[in-house]
Amino acid sequence: MALFAIADTHLSLSTNKSMTVFSGWDDYVPRLEANWRRLIGPEDTVVIAGDISWGMNLRQARDDFAFLHSLPGKKLIFKGNHDYWWTTRRQMDLFFVENGFDTLRIVHNDAAVVDGRYAVCGSRGWFFDAEEDGDKLVLLREAGRLRTSIRAAKETGLEPVVFLHYPPLYADQVCPEILDVLKEEGITRCYYGHVHSNGIRLAVQGKVDGIDYRLISADALQFCPIPVLGTSNEN
Repeated sequence: MALFAIADTHLSLSTNKSMTVFSGWDDYVPRLEANWRRLIGPEDTVVIAGDISWGMNLRQARDDFAFLHSLPGKKLIFKGNHDYWWTTRRQMDLFFVENGFDTLRIVHNDAAVVDGRYAVCGSRGWFFDAEEDGDKLVLLREAGRLRTSIRAAKETGLEPVVFLHYPPLYADQVCPEILDVLKEEGITRCYYGHVHSNGIRLAVQGKVDGIDYRLISADALQFCPIPVLGTSNEN
């Protein structure tokens, strides 16, 4: 049993929004599937940290969820900035039940225990350069959700491992509202997505002030889920 992570799958199996127009995304769905089936077993868990599907609603995203459900392992899903299908927790949970997607689980304002060793937690996060009043309100709300999720993880007695969609720091820029939560809650591992293409080279990776950061956007990983640090399958 192992914990893996990836973000930004950007699936569009029933919508006309293929990522193949972007450099490096050729045949990304079969590449993702081949890597996933090679690495992931039925007892493993994969965190997908946002930007799951281009579907504009749950109905449009159904084929993308069906594809993920068909892959081995359990999947823990976080919200990204392009997940327009995202609705209320009750509606999403009901949609998964009605469609038999029992390997998919939303993580939102809570935490998920994996293998009795880790408590997966986090939130979408938000822009580090938020200046408009509306953006500031969203950022504060996301920081609050992050803290709520981390504290839910701590209640399990297990180590919290944080997943965000937006990077809490990038190049020489930081998002203090999110970073403050990570530091105040004593987080040591943070995985994030959202960064693509030429921006990957500016992503912060490795330890900064005691927190180990890893970029897990799909193209940064060559569409190959990576083991979370410390899991039994890590080499």
